[in-house]
Amino acid sequence: MGLDRGVLPHLSPAAADALRTAFSRSRYTTDGVRELLGNSAHAALGRGEVEPAHRATRDGGELGVLVRLLLLGAVEPDAAVASALAPLTPADAAAAGLLRAVEGGWAAALDLRPYAEEEGSGWWVLSDLDAGRHERDHVTGVGGASLTLAAATDRTPVGTLLDLGTGCGVQALHATRHAGAVTATDVAPRALAMAAATFALNGLDVELRDGPWLEPVAGRRFDRIVSNPPFVPGPARVDYVYRDSGRAGDDALAALVADLPAHLEPGGVAQLLGSWLHVRGEDWPDRVRSWLPPGVDAWIVQREVADPAMHVGTWQRDAGLDLTAPATRAQAGAWLDWMDAERVEAIGFGHLVLRRTDEPPVVVVEDLLGEVTDPLGPEVASWLRGVDWLRAHGSDDALLGARLALAPGVVLESWAEPGDDGWTAAGTAVARPDGPRWRHEVDEPAAALLAGCRGALPLGELVELLAFAHDRPAGELVAATVPAVRELVRHGLLVPA
Repeated sequence: MGLDRGVLPHLSPAAADALRTAFSRSRYTTDGVRELLGNSAHAALGRGEVEPAHRATRDGGELGVLVRLLLLGAVEPDAAVASALAPLTPADAAAAGLLRAVEGGWAAALDLRPYAEEEGSGWWVLSDLDAGRHERDHVTGVGGASLTLAAATDRTPVGTLLDLGTGCGVQALHATRHAGAVTATDVAPRALAMAAATFALNGLDVELRDGPWLEPVAGRRFDRIVSNPPFVPGPARVDYVYRDSGRAGDDALAALVADLPAHLEPGGVAQLLGSWLHVRGEDWPDRVRSWLPPGVDAWIVQREVADPAMHVGTWQRDAGLDLTAPATRAQAGAWLDWMDAERVEAIGFGHLVLRRTDEPPVVVVEDLLGEVTDPLGPEVASWLRGVDWLRAHGSDDALLGARLALAPGVVLESWAEPGDDGWTAAGTAVARPDGPRWRHEVDEPAAALLAGCRGALPLGELVELLAFAHDRPAGELVAATVPAVRELVRHGLLVPA
């Protein structure tokens, strides 16, 4: 029996309460599932290898039934499902769009899995099964992009928050823990139904609005906006609603960046993921800067760069397509032809942080390539605080009068190169051990200056001492020091004492 996509999920308050009771009783939670499976089978499941998990659930009781039914795609007999879901009956679960009757019992009609932050209790999230990835209105679950945005979001408490393009509702779930009121929008009816069921199951009050882009919240402003929009650059088409904007290239992202600040309260912050084109003959930072309206602080961080072939292949694999099939090859060919015609050399992916301001805006565009293991959310909050502090110390005199200290854990690295007479010093750098692990090369005077940054003396006095020690004009050191100090503050290596 095939998947029935004609039924949208709908959980009544009574059904949601009953299902929540069943899941809590059986410990169908991230911790409960991990404990049942054990480290090896849990890791294997993360790789898509299901047999170790099947074996680990054999004596798992009701939790084992739920894991096999909802996570492993197994058919479970009626009696076992009825016991595991009680007080919700299997028939009621099917009426809610969660299960489907098959020969031998019941199978999952949706992906319904526990999800949690590293700390704190978690939630349950509904999305479409992977088997339906080829469908145009497929609703993805907690994927890599969702996790990336969630980890990068500033969790400073706010009054109002908008989750633009909520999908199955992942960002809105997180938002309920640090926002007084959460609004979520989407253009896809199936996504809105999935999000509504997710919020109902978790007993959360989230305002849902239907419509494209910012139309559902016209005239409204928010303290925070988060968005994982359809950002995959390509021809102007919509193969999959969750990733394709219907506009060519990065035009949709450019329009969104231009429009977002008008929906922010003064000082409000928008955070979103996005992809931009690297066009032959253009500088990509200038391209992204050109999208910004007046009155916006912006931090744009490029995390990955892919060549056109890698970009197309990645997203075709994401859709579960057979890369050797004639139709898939034809789609790839048309996509690559479009990139050739548009002079696209590469595609960048990263984070955009926008803040509405009445001050002269600060715009920083930079690369942060490679693996970052720590969440970037605290770094975003720190960057915004650093911009505020630097703005308050905008003149050279104000900065030189400030007391600064090296952030905890910052180290000085030195390296040497082999030569005919042994090792020869080649350079030094200061580096953070946490967050993005920012690293800045420094010369000997700069290293000495940073060693003196302990919060006891104003920066100007340290520069004067350094000038005397190295027999250099103080004005020369000030001119070299001030821009570097501002960058080190932005990157969190120097902090106000």
